[in-house]
Amino acid sequence: MQATKRYVLVLATVICTLLFYILLYPNANLNQPPLSIREPRVPWIETVVQRLSDFAGEDEPNDDDESAVSSPTERRSTRQQIYKNRKCRMETCFDHSICENNGFKIYVYPVAPGPEEKMSANYKNILYTLRNSRYYTSDPEKACLFVLSYDTLDRDPLSQDFIHNLDTKISRLKYWNNGKNHVIFNLYAGTYPDYLEDLGFNYGEAIIAKASFSDNFYRSGFDVSLPLFGKVHPLKRGEGGYVKSNYFPPRRKYLISFKGKRYTYGIGSTTRNSLFHIHNGEDIIMLTTCKHGKQWEKHKDKRCEIDNEEYDKWDYQQLLHNSTFCLTPRGRRLGSFRFLESLQAGCIPVVLANGWMLPFAEVIDWQMAALEWEERLLLQVPSVIREFDNDRVMSMRQQSQFLWERYFASVDVIIKTSFQIIYDRIYKYEVRNELAWNRHPGSLFQLQNYSLSQANYPSYYNMMGIEAPIKFTAVIQAVLPITGSLSPIIRVIKTLTKTVSCAQIVVVWHCMKPAPDEGRLQVMVQKENIRNIPIIVIDDHPKKMSRRFYPFEQIQYDAIMHLDDDALLCDEEIDFAFEVWRSFPDRIVGFPARNHLWDEAKSRWAYTSKWSNWYSIVLTGAAFTHKYYLHLYTEWLPEESKIMVDTLNNCEDLLMNMLVSHVTRLPPIKVTQRKQYKDTAASQKYTLEEGAGGVVPQWSNPQHFSERQRCMSSFVDVFGYMPLVWSGTRMDPTLFKDNVAKYRKRYPHIETCTTET
Repeated sequence: MQATKRYVLVLATVICTLLFYILLYPNANLNQPPLSIREPRVPWIETVVQRLSDFAGEDEPNDDDESAVSSPTERRSTRQQIYKNRKCRMETCFDHSICENNGFKIYVYPVAPGPEEKMSANYKNILYTLRNSRYYTSDPEKACLFVLSYDTLDRDPLSQDFIHNLDTKISRLKYWNNGKNHVIFNLYAGTYPDYLEDLGFNYGEAIIAKASFSDNFYRSGFDVSLPLFGKVHPLKRGEGGYVKSNYFPPRRKYLISFKGKRYTYGIGSTTRNSLFHIHNGEDIIMLTTCKHGKQWEKHKDKRCEIDNEEYDKWDYQQLLHNSTFCLTPRGRRLGSFRFLESLQAGCIPVVLANGWMLPFAEVIDWQMAALEWEERLLLQVPSVIREFDNDRVMSMRQQSQFLWERYFASVDVIIKTSFQIIYDRIYKYEVRNELAWNRHPGSLFQLQNYSLSQANYPSYYNMMGIEAPIKFTAVIQAVLPITGSLSPIIRVIKTLTKTVSCAQIVVVWHCMKPAPDEGRLQVMVQKENIRNIPIIVIDDHPKKMSRRFYPFEQIQYDAIMHLDDDALLCDEEIDFAFEVWRSFPDRIVGFPARNHLWDEAKSRWAYTSKWSNWYSIVLTGAAFTHKYYLHLYTEWLPEESKIMVDTLNNCEDLLMNMLVSHVTRLPPIKVTQRKQYKDTAASQKYTLEEGAGGVVPQWSNPQHFSERQRCMSSFVDVFGYMPLVWSGTRMDPTLFKDNVAKYRKRYPHIETCTTET
């Protein structure tokens, strides 16, 4: 009886085992020959490689090659290398002492001797930007940071730009020191099939500035997350944002759109294969194509023909510029070119890339300009973005234009932003706050040597409810000698003493004659100077034109009126101009206006002094600016531009106008009807009789106009575009030239003082 039970139990066990095997492997063929006589089976990974070999990422080269398949041991070694210095922080892997001693200076290694290494256009632009920045040093002993001359942007072994044996090459560098205080730039890392964030060499303790950073690999507070930008990204500012007007309501024809490649297999395919679910052909346009790779037809699915046909009907640019939101799904890697394309077009990016560290996410508040969404919740996207009200859409579109122009429009600003982030980490007591990074005009124009508080920057006055200064300093550039009480500069000082708001007069002595004594000047104007306005004479050396905008420590007030020593103005004109400036403290406000235009015949920007209904330049021989712009002019502008000004004794006003318009994206403001503001006879007499020396007046120089043409072209190259903005607005006092009694007008003499002087 016991034996029967045992047999029944064994039989039941066998039957259950067989049923379990059939259920687990329903397609198993029980009649297969023994393993020893079967045909060899293709390993599973080779099958996957064969299927994926022709499907290149939309934003990467075709790098799915079975020759790149590594063994598990190799992949394990790669992962160990990637995470070897995972715990690096500025406190543990960075030498702060050399930055404290040397200041924030960047050294770029010279090109190594021997066969020339290949270098992409983008990396050449990066090195050019660094070598021409205010932080560059050619002495490695004075450097805080080091940058390789080897191109590390594309570290995919299958790429033509891949540089081999980097470990050996960088180990020979004298200052390598296991990568400490080095910054390495990268756009593409890893390769098929895993696309691990492997740079292919031991970068030690170097800071990695990289695109497509995942939050698993990104070392917070140490690395820098870059945007993925294309090979034709401009060196300096190229095209600006495409949103040229704030029309309302801000919604475009299509709610959301996408046009790109669809990955049938592999990394990045999950999301893109699901996009058709939300496509409705009306206001949601999702277009994908299977046509990528040489053998795409072998792997197409039943939707490919329909997708390809629909894909070819739509123009990408038209779709981009007519969509309110632009879907930005991940590709083979996390980053996508479409992200920057969407920003520039004012199309709000909807990012579907789990774990992607958005560009400069450490300092940029992306909630103000983009929507990050979970990939697995794709079907919820339409209903979520439909709930965005018009105000929010408008705000996000405006922010997208600000971010594009300030931080992403060129290689130049991308690299400067990267190093500005590193600067703030090193000098934590000078760190820029969130307001500086995310509000106009942006953190790249904030100078630590000037102020760490936004309250001292004119662009933030209105936002922070700060009243503009109520007193100003008059800064007079003196190039004519003082021969008596009728000298032009004495007349200018007397006029200033009659004004209501002038509280200080600073004379910058740029004449080769000996500087006058301050007491002598006080005596010469004591009758008019009933308010005892202090007069300070600065015998400046060297006597160069660009130093008329130097931020001398003697200048007491933030509001500054720049004057030539032969200016012809009356006190009411100055008072009115100052009142206008107080309403626009971030702009140049003045009297004489000029213009720029495009010369079709010579294909260049030209300078003109002809009067028209438009202007873009206000000459600084009689104009108000904020003191902040003196610091920006002196510290921020490239030296080459100031050298040109000093060489020609000319064009400093053009350069200042371009600088202020570059910061504000706004035109200057002209006040009153005055056309002539200089006593040119005095300047000509001095030029002819006294001879050259110091800063010489150029108005009578026959080369004056042609030199300004040269300056215009040169300064456009410095900024990378034409920053000047046209305006047709002129500010006049209320009741100006109205037929009413003079006592009803606040500035009655403005109408007549132009003829009296």
